Amino acid sequence: MAFDREIEIFIRDYVKDLNEGTAAIFAGAGMSIPAGFVNWQELMSEIAFDLGLDVNVESDLVSLAQFHVNENRTKSKVCRKILEEFVGETEETDNHRILARLPISSVWTTNYDELIEKAFLAEGKVPDTKHNIKQLLSNKPKRDVVIFKMHGDVSCSAEAIITKEQYEQYHQTHEPFINALTGELTTKTFLFLGFSFTDPNLDYVLSRLNFRYSEDKKQHYCITKRTVLGDCNNPDKATFDYNSRKQELIINDLKRYGIKTLLVSDYKEITEILSEIESRFKKRTIFISGSAEVYEPYEKQESIEFIHKLSRALIESNYRIVNGFGWGVGSSVINGALEAIYSKPLKYSDSQLILRPFPQFKTGKKDLSELWDEYRHKMISLSGISIFIFGNKNSDGEVVIAGGVIREFEISHSLGNICIPVASTRHAAQEIYEKILPSIGEYYQDQNMAKKYLNRLSDAEVSLDEKVKDLIDFISDLTK
Repeated sequence: MAFDREIEIFIRDYVKDLNEGTAAIFAGAGMSIPAGFVNWQELMSEIAFDLGLDVNVESDLVSLAQFHVNENRTKSKVCRKILEEFVGETEETDNHRILARLPISSVWTTNYDELIEKAFLAEGKVPDTKHNIKQLLSNKPKRDVVIFKMHGDVSCSAEAIITKEQYEQYHQTHEPFINALTGELTTKTFLFLGFSFTDPNLDYVLSRLNFRYSEDKKQHYCITKRTVLGDCNNPDKATFDYNSRKQELIINDLKRYGIKTLLVSDYKEITEILSEIESRFKKRTIFISGSAEVYEPYEKQESIEFIHKLSRALIESNYRIVNGFGWGVGSSVINGALEAIYSKPLKYSDSQLILRPFPQFKTGKKDLSELWDEYRHKMISLSGISIFIFGNKNSDGEVVIAGGVIREFEISHSLGNICIPVASTRHAAQEIYEKILPSIGEYYQDQNMAKKYLNRLSDAEVSLDEKVKDLIDFISDLTK
């Protein structure tokens, strides 16, 4: 979909941060509400009733919690409310799932629930959750993401930060969290989601960063819903005008902290923006599918050199490569990629080559074919573009089309990958080309551009060296 200029610029810049490993997320209550959890007002409604107050009238909800503790000399009921409201069989939202699929190394949140952890676990990633100071002193082995829960976790509701006194003392009781957040805000690009910017702890950190770094502060972003006349918060023109003006002032104030606000008309647009970020990031990862018992119509050596040069060119163009080590193809992919990486180790990285050799023995109750299909799904899901070359195998002494390559095309298309067959290498690649061409609109947005490249890749008169350049140019056009 088309985005306005500011959101388009943000998407481009944030994808760059993801590629460089400097992207971070700060999740507020608005991230969890769509999953069925309560907001702060709903959480404190019973507490307000106990105090003889109306939660709909009160704006300082932190003080409500403090009033309750003052009256009862215990916060046991407040802790019980956290347990009641944030323990349940709720499912993570699409936004949680998208974020968990991205290479985000740190997530900060003021939420008590465990939705973020569940989302990363569901993606096969290892989250290292920090909700108290002692946890900051040790790291979980093989962790993929660190989740900093500034205000505690539902599993330890007695330690949750919820009263005014706890907020006031936070800079002393939780100084390591503030120091860690300060460090990340100066080195990473944060995207704030579901956050109202009324949290005193975050305000404390942001204000000191603003004082310390002034004009040199890091650029951060938040996405928020613009004030809309007629919604539940703006039932009449007077309320709408008031809230619009207040939103303008808040947006302008956030600029002091280097936070740029991106306005959307509906919360579903946030999911669309995150989906676009994921799509563009994944397009920087190329899955090379293929196998070759024979290389006709080309000579074996020139075919191997073609695969080698293509792999090297992709690395040198700053793409990542995913490969399952296909017969007759995988070695050349690896050699080409490593040649580029080792020739300029300060420019290219080992992380640009992702190898997923297929398991050769059944595991548990799953037979090998079922295991391979699952494996293909996981491997291809890491990428956004799939290239298909050759695709043949030896079956009882006869060279036949490799069914595995055809299956990888089917999975690639089902996952939304852009599929590029090099049809001149024949076999599965040619079959895929013949399937795509009659219904090219299902595979490419710009059909004319795609036809131009696909036809050159199918033309035997175009040399393999020229095809390497065509593929790089084609992918470059697709990722603009």
